[in-house]
Amino acid sequence: MTSLPAHWPARAARAAALLVLAVAIAGCSLGGKRRDAVTIYAPEAIAVADPSWPTVDWQLAIARPSAPRLLDSPRIGVRPVPGELQVYKGAVWAQTPADMLEASVLRVLEDSGKIEAVGRQAAGLRAHYRLTMDIRRFEADYRGGDMPVASLEVVAKLVHNIDQRVVASHSFARTLPASSTGIASVAAAFDQALAEVSGEIAGWTLAEGQADTAQRHAR
Repeated sequence: MTSLPAHWPARAARAAALLVLAVAIAGCSLGGKRRDAVTIYAPEAIAVADPSWPTVDWQLAIARPSAPRLLDSPRIGVRPVPGELQVYKGAVWAQTPADMLEASVLRVLEDSGKIEAVGRQAAGLRAHYRLTMDIRRFEADYRGGDMPVASLEVVAKLVHNIDQRVVASHSFARTLPASSTGIASVAAAFDQALAEVSGEIAGWTLAEGQADTAQRHAR
């Protein structure tokens, strides 16, 4: 498991204050039978821009991340034992992992003030570069122990839109321990892990795109 960076205590405090947007939903089925209550968890995953990131004068389109069907779901996955994937009963994400990742990366880039323009690919932005992301892991994992960890893995690719050239590709991974086996603690760990991964992807995108732009200008 990776250790938490020095700037995480403040973020952890924010996550603890936020914890989740938890909403208990109870209703009746068509037959009048009461359904089990469901709690909705909505991590904010707010990443903080690094002042050392380069300021760029190009535009970026973010494609909706891809993910296996089992992962791209509101259900919260958990591996109680190696090789076995289950879901937490009575708990769901407010958004799918793909939507959470897309929104988090977009937000940190918009808030950074480091880029001329950035938006979702579906918005039709006339962008110089396109960021694609493939979610490989987004689940709680006990890893043979007594406590779960939030496990994330994302493969990002930066593509030049004119010639469809892959400028750079990199895998980002995080495993952050939950403070307890409770789903609220697991959701808070995902909040921190997603924020950190999103920040790293944003900084990497700016750096790789700027390096590619400088090389093309030099040629």
